[in-house]
Amino acid sequence: MRKIIVLAMMSLDGVIQCPGGQEEDTSNGFKYGGWAMGYNDEISGAEVKKELEQPAAYLLGRKTFDIWENYWPEHGDFWPGINSGTKYVLSTTRKKTNWENTEFIESLEDISKIKNSMGADIQIWGSSKLVQLLFKHNLVDEIHLKIYPLMLGEGKKLFDNGAFPAEFTLTESKTTTKGIILANYNKTASPLTIS
Repeated sequence: MRKIIVLAMMSLDGVIQCPGGQEEDTSNGFKYGGWAMGYNDEISGAEVKKELEQPAAYLLGRKTFDIWENYWPEHGDFWPGINSGTKYVLSTTRKKTNWENTEFIESLEDISKIKNSMGADIQIWGSSKLVQLLFKHNLVDEIHLKIYPLMLGEGKKLFDNGAFPAEFTLTESKTTTKGIILANYNKTASPLTIS
């Protein structure tokens, strides 16, 4: 069985929208694009490099896919795996693309089948609505957070009120010189119990 791993750059108030650039995702009038820039250092750079070099398949929501398919095919020198790895895109409106190694899927059942198949673990970057859907249905195995020392007050969030109750164990953590908290969590095998 493959793990589903959520990787997120997040503000203190949980916003994950548009960390990488001004025009990355301006939906709903979001005006703080590129908020993660300026916080990078050697520690955060090494962590991102490690994540990008992991053998992986990718699960993406349609909006994230729309942004990525116009960028990553031309920038594979920075992240070769994103072009060679299989990209599963949850969408009921998209059916085809010229981006190699892309498969469109339509349901949670499709995601469960992929999760229960053989192959590389599945990474999810961005895709806030998809991540929330997976949290709601208890399909996330690991969460790798980069928590930035700022609040944005608005924007797409990582968490909402519909998550399945689950317990996670902190497996790795460090703080960068610019105040980013890097924290990796694995879901525990036993159900959540409150004593």
